[in-house]
Amino acid sequence: MDENSNIDMNLFPKDVTDAKILDMYKTMSMARALDAKALSLQRQGRAVTYAPTLGQEGTQIGAAFAMGENDWFVPNFRQHAVFVARGYPLDKIMLYWRGFEESLAIPPEKKTLAVIVPVATQLPHAVGVAYAQKYKNTGSNVVTYVGDGGTSEGQFYESMNFAGVYKLPLVMVIENNQWAISMPRGKQSAATTLAQKAIAAGIPGIQVDGNDVIGVYKVIKDALAAASDGPTVVECITYRLSMHTTADDPTKYRNDQEVAFWKQRDPLMRIKNYLVKKSLWNDNMENELADANLKKIDEAVEKSESFKPDPQSMFKNVYSYMPDVLEEELDEASKANFWQ
Repeated sequence: MDENSNIDMNLFPKDVTDAKILDMYKTMSMARALDAKALSLQRQGRAVTYAPTLGQEGTQIGAAFAMGENDWFVPNFRQHAVFVARGYPLDKIMLYWRGFEESLAIPPEKKTLAVIVPVATQLPHAVGVAYAQKYKNTGSNVVTYVGDGGTSEGQFYESMNFAGVYKLPLVMVIENNQWAISMPRGKQSAATTLAQKAIAAGIPGIQVDGNDVIGVYKVIKDALAAASDGPTVVECITYRLSMHTTADDPTKYRNDQEVAFWKQRDPLMRIKNYLVKKSLWNDNMENELADANLKKIDEAVEKSESFKPDPQSMFKNVYSYMPDVLEEELDEASKANFWQ
């Protein structure tokens, strides 16, 4: 689907119905509304430094819809829309951005790793999970994300190389939003595409319009179908319409014309215009959806702000089991009434 909501039926995936496109749009709308709320809370001093996902919903929702329930998701720090699509509780998402790591004590059945902030350090974890799936013959795949800046890190190359050698069931999504904080894509790498970096690892690499949620869905779906034979690197061309984080001011390093260009390629507007053209969506439905999203988000915020932290969680949620050294520290802290 191009920026004018026109579809190339020769490429259109057969399993994508209008009902699925409608579901994609609703999920993207919720993700964008949640993003706006989190940004507002941060500006009010009710949330910590936040990394907006505005403009990148197509890349994230397309991949999330392509994943199976038993596939693992390994994020960095900007995949809020994927968390939403995979049914992670909204109050837990908001709790994380209030600064409570307890929010990421993720139940094993969710098959999701915690948010990882240091650039590209999530990739060795993703490779490890993928190796485990192959070793245990679970049939599960792993989808992980990395930014364009992350592809310059050693962990990116090492992880890609390992995955290629052992033919791991891994899909590595490069969320190329054109800026690594203030470093533009053109100065990040001299490679014509970031997807072609996969060639050096002996694995397939493909580039897709990251603002075309259906295109992303198709590419990730195909990559997952082929994952039993080995990994794929997918470069999604998208754009960060907002700041890198709330500690950043993008007006210092990019111009309004560039932002205006990418606003015309907004992934939500593409889907909305398509649905409107097919008489599947209208202003009343849009308003009802916005009201419903806001109600759910407000309830999630209220729940997150009523959270009472348990100091013992700093001991209990570090490893899959508590090693002796932490048990000893917990015992000492308890005896000293450390949390009184």
